[in-house]
Amino acid sequence: MNVAVVGAGLTGCLLACYLARRGLDVTVYERRSDPRAGTPERGRSINLAISERGLDALRRIGLEGQVMADALPMRGRMIHPVDGPLDFQPYSHDGEMAINSISRGALNNTLLDAAEAAPGVKVRFGHRLTGLDPATGAMTFATADGETHATADVVLGADGAGSAVRGELLAHRGIEESADFLDYGYKELTIPAVDGEFALDPGALHIWPRGTSMMIALPNPDRSFTCTMFWPTGGTASFASLSSPAAVERHFRTHYPDVVALAPTLVEDYRHNPVGLLGTVRCAPWQTDGRVGLIGDAAHAIVPFYGQGANCGFEDVVVLDRCLDETGGSWARALPLFERRRKENTDAIAEMALANFIEMRDKVASPVYRLAKGIEHRLERAFPGRYVSRYELVSFSTVPYSQVKRRVRRQQQLLAGAGAALLAGVIVAAVAGIRRTS
Repeated sequence: MNVAVVGAGLTGCLLACYLARRGLDVTVYERRSDPRAGTPERGRSINLAISERGLDALRRIGLEGQVMADALPMRGRMIHPVDGPLDFQPYSHDGEMAINSISRGALNNTLLDAAEAAPGVKVRFGHRLTGLDPATGAMTFATADGETHATADVVLGADGAGSAVRGELLAHRGIEESADFLDYGYKELTIPAVDGEFALDPGALHIWPRGTSMMIALPNPDRSFTCTMFWPTGGTASFASLSSPAAVERHFRTHYPDVVALAPTLVEDYRHNPVGLLGTVRCAPWQTDGRVGLIGDAAHAIVPFYGQGANCGFEDVVVLDRCLDETGGSWARALPLFERRRKENTDAIAEMALANFIEMRDKVASPVYRLAKGIEHRLERAFPGRYVSRYELVSFSTVPYSQVKRRVRRQQQLLAGAGAALLAGVIVAAVAGIRRTS
């Protein structure tokens, strides 16, 4: 059986590795040229935070060690206020659990190498999908030499949020989609190494929360930091409102004063790096006739604020592999089963990612938030395994996302009930004391 994977990004390459283990002939089609042979696209890296779901998928095919060799563990958030000292907030109750910063490009190259080395896998670069017949698996690609054609028994779209495969299914009225874009965009900056060392603590994800906007920074193996601004796209203090070099520098000196001295190319990066879009893409169904399917961002793109985009896509691959096992390799049964297993979970992480944007942007600098997180960590230590925070369940376990939502809701209800009972007890005791003294 021949399987076509459209998209040689993170999910597509991992998927090719998994399919090769099943003895399938796999051809991966990628619209770009080979990224290992050129320079990365400016301002489009967005470092990834690989956590347990992604590591689990890599571990199953023996790639965890190779990937983690270039990763930098981040055990918490380092909050940068406009004024005052930095504030480190650990991710886990024991301070030991970490998410891992890794370059998207470096990870993609590692997975490309693994896919090309897998038996039965071929990768075709410079192939942009321009036509697909879902009924026959016939595909048309635009290449540097003109138009070329191919056919596959199964076609899997792993080509990201702007999926050409999803577009072809829409054109054939096989699916419906919705795309909800934020009125925020992102732009990247760089904080280089200083005298060969990190300019900031490399063991943390750095956040500059500013209420209606924020910036984050993740460490790189070369001791630089990749910074990503998440700002409104319109209005004052937005990407649209800062055009001159003087305005850019003035804005950073006012709102990000500690960054100016650390980023010598700040103004140049700001003026020349593009603004990326942020949005959530949903579609249904994810497959047609058990022959053409969508996976990863092509099926369910989410905003990056929980660091789960790549992790979720990798988990998709694991679940699809299980569905193929359970159906005896029948794609006609496995693809619908895959959608039933994953849709509720991807909807859940899409919702949690949007909520986490508000938390990172607005709440992490609040004394009330810090107090609540401290109480949460004490509860985790007091009731190990019974009380677990949402962040730890999402980032440090493989509990399905939808179950995470339900479990956290139950925990909050129990806490609210316990708090109400405690308050009632205090009131009763106070009333009794008043009566005794009157």
